[in-house]
Amino acid sequence: MKGIILAGGTGTRLRPLTQVMNKHLLPVYDRPMIYYPIQTLTEAGITDIMIVSGKGHAGGFLELLQSGAQFGARFSYGVQDAAGGIAQALGLCEDFADGGPVAVILGDNIIFDSIKDAVSDFRRQQRGAKIFLKEVPNPQSFGVAEVHAGKIVGIEEKPKNPKTKLAVIGLYCYDAQVWEMVKTLKPSARGELEITDVNNFYIQQGTMTYEILEGWWGDGGESFESLLQAGTLAAERAKSQK
Repeated sequence: MKGIILAGGTGTRLRPLTQVMNKHLLPVYDRPMIYYPIQTLTEAGITDIMIVSGKGHAGGFLELLQSGAQFGARFSYGVQDAAGGIAQALGLCEDFADGGPVAVILGDNIIFDSIKDAVSDFRRQQRGAKIFLKEVPNPQSFGVAEVHAGKIVGIEEKPKNPKTKLAVIGLYCYDAQVWEMVKTLKPSARGELEITDVNNFYIQQGTMTYEILEGWWGDGGESFESLLQAGTLAAERAKSQK
């Protein structure tokens, strides 16, 4: 099973910090933001990883991360020529994944939980997908999962009246069906291929499972406040481990 880190985007919510720098290279306490998703994957035993960035920033990632040896991993690199959505960026990775199953994480997702057991559970699934959920106080800002009898029955994007507080975070595991599914997607009103459409495919198929994160999760690229909070918590965590 291979891993994919999606690190594109324009970072408009963090300007002027991102005027000349990719947001995933911004510091979160004592390390670049992208180190956190790398650690999430490698700690789960996923060490063959492709990093997809936007054009103009690929050189920065290559210079910083190099071959991946310093992380005990092997890195490949891809470029998303224009902002076409998460699902579009995922579709660029089919050859890298050899058409097989993948774990996908957004480069600004900072997770302090281990996902090793969840990834092992996914490996034992005969088919389907697994997404990760986190209870949040402001579900209106996220895709929200509706769960009944241990099954996800739907995902609603930024609902005014959310049915639950379970946000879908930027971490997904997909089987090999995802590559053909992505090719069938049509652009949304935003002009992008939406990852929610991919997830709803598996929900409708009845093969979507989920894991609820108990520890802290943050979207480092959501706002200046979320970036500051992530750095503060990372600092506290690092000091407590000394």
